[in-house]
Parts: sequence; structure tokens; C-alpha cells
Amino acid sequence: MTTIVLFPSVLGVRPGITDAADLLREHGHEVVVLNPADAPVSDDYDTAIARAQAIDEADLQARLARAAADVPGPFVVLGFSFGVVLAESLALQRPDDVRGAVLFAGAIPLEYLHGTWPAGVPVQVHETLEDPFRDPGFAEALAGDVEASGGRAEVFHYPGSGHLFTDASKADEYQPADAALAWERVLELLDRIEG
Repeated sequence: MTTIVLFPSVLGVRPGITDAADLLREHGHEVVVLNPADAPVSDDYDTAIARAQAIDEADLQARLARAAADVPGPFVVLGFSFGVVLAESLALQRPDDVRGAVLFAGAIPLEYLHGTWPAGVPVQVHETLEDPFRDPGFAEALAGDVEASGGRAEVFHYPGSGHLFTDASKADEYQPADAALAWERVLELLDRIEG
């Protein structure tokens, strides 16, 4: 059984987040959902993004450390969109505890987080090619950072433009076939980590 620390997007702990947690629990994993940015449930990206951007970076890192303080290691971090920043940041804050990272709808090269990836820790990135929020090349840059540390990096691109493409409650973004394939790949990674 793997402990997974799951971070939502700026849209908060939507049904897609609770569905993801339930799916992982059904496969025997323990899931801790953390929302250190206190993002309320929303459908409005513009307002939610502005709210998240108003949080000072140092404050966000401090909130993250406090929120995760009681989560024992080892664990895998999993983030959706803005939650990717939090997932990667927790991996950098607690390099001795993190065993893997799964990043949906985003990836942040480490030059922006001012850190070095924990040695040997694997990463999966899942994103759609036409995602309007995607930063082209970011996933590949992070993969290079991970591989430089001795970790295995997998970047999976899916057709379409769904940002939160695994969230069935976002009818305009949900891509069910791609979501199923993505979760299959995530579960395979978790099996490898458990060894």
C-alpha cells in the first residue's frame, strides 16, 4: 500500500478530485487530500487563478509545509494543474520521504522552483496536447531534471484539449478514454514503486 498526497487544481476539491482519491483507495492505496491554498470549489478559472496568484510564494510554501507536517513518509505526490506546483514543492521539501510524483495537466521545470529533484525518484506527467493552459516544453524540461537526478521520467501526451481531462464533472474537458489510460499508467507506476 502506498500513501498518496493529492493536491487539487485552483478549482478546489471538486468531484474529480474525490473520484481520483476513491479510485486510488479502491486499489489499496491510502490517500491524503491537501488543499494548502484553501481553494474553494469553483468552475471559474479566471477568479480561481487570480486567487491563487495572490498568495505570496513564501506563504504558499509555509502553508504546504504545515499542511503536510502530519503526513508520514514515505509517500507519492500527485497534483492536478496548480496542484502540480504543490506536489513538486513537497517533493523538494521532503526529499527523503517522496517515492514518486504524478503530475496531471502541468509540470514545472525545477529552475522555477529553485531545487534539485530527489535522487532516483520517478515522475509521470499526463497532459493533453491542445490544453490551453499547457506550457509547451515544460514537461520535457522537468523530465530532463528528473533523469539528471537518476530518476525515470515518463511524459504522456493525449489528443484533445481537456485541461482537467480526468474529471467527469467537467463535461467540457473530460476525455473518458484518455482518463482511463492515464489511470492505468498511474497504477502501473504505483505498482513499480511498491516493488
